[in-house]
Amino acid sequence: MQEKIRQISEEIERLVAESQEHVEELRIRYLSKKGLIPSLFADFRNVPPEQRKEIGQALNTLKQKANDKIAELKTGLEQGARVDSDETDMSRPAEEISIGSRHPISLVRNRIIGIFQNIGFNVSDGPEMEDDWHNFTALNFPPEHPARDMQDTFFIEKGKDYKDQVALRTHTSSVQVRVMENGKPPIRTLSPGRVFRNEAISARSHCIFHQVEGLYVDKGVSFADLKQTLYYFATEMFGEETKIRFRPSYFPFTEPSAEMDISCILCKGEGCNVCKYTGWLEIMGCGMVDPAVLDNCGIDPEIYSGFAFGMGIERVAMMLYSVRHIRYFFENDQRFLKQFTPAL
Repeated sequence: MQEKIRQISEEIERLVAESQEHVEELRIRYLSKKGLIPSLFADFRNVPPEQRKEIGQALNTLKQKANDKIAELKTGLEQGARVDSDETDMSRPAEEISIGSRHPISLVRNRIIGIFQNIGFNVSDGPEMEDDWHNFTALNFPPEHPARDMQDTFFIEKGKDYKDQVALRTHTSSVQVRVMENGKPPIRTLSPGRVFRNEAISARSHCIFHQVEGLYVDKGVSFADLKQTLYYFATEMFGEETKIRFRPSYFPFTEPSAEMDISCILCKGEGCNVCKYTGWLEIMGCGMVDPAVLDNCGIDPEIYSGFAFGMGIERVAMMLYSVRHIRYFFENDQRFLKQFTPAL
């Protein structure tokens, strides 16, 4: 026993480590439950009574010596010096620290939210997995509407009845339904978030993308209020020279409905390949909230009216940064993302 103690003590004196992982390996070898030193304590029961005092003191001294050595190695590495060598060149340049950046989608999202917050809009959030009521029915989608088809929607649970279906939300309008159900007018809110549609991936569309949808409900809200709000957004987002136009459209949850275009920010409306030489770029859908939607959410359409709008963040980012393929936003290619690293 005394010979084993002496040998382990000499080993401990010579211990060196090159990393914290190596220190941990040494700790496990000598001090863990199945390590060398605890094994000696387990054999202590076989020591003759007349030797127990001497060997017990030697074991305690050995254990303390091992603890001190492990702590010394760990501290030395934390201070940036290798305990087993004096050859470390402390004057060497430090390793370069890579500067991260915010994702372009986050930059555009925050910019959109900031513009609308300046005119009193707050931000609302909701679940990405939605039931049929919030995703479709409350928004005036009839049971036979094509958006309920598997070609357009990722269903999580597709029950016998459409009312039992659960799907990945196809728009953040579902958040607006929750806001109207749980609050009272006046309501002025934005619903940014990720949405999912079972679509083919192309240069301008993806099965996963991000939206910002807005809702304003109060007494006496008109289409003129919608136009002025969106004109304010367009000039703040794209510049004072930006022009807007509205084209009639159809959405189940708004009536009347429109598509909003802005004058092309790249060619200033003169015509280029991005705007297909029309001078205009589609930016969002919008319209007056259908009275049936207000009624579904417990708001009296005889007293209140409102408008809603929604835009794809990727579409806005592609225009702002002249990105020609939507997949760049999802590939995490450092060559692409480094373009958005702030200059020091």
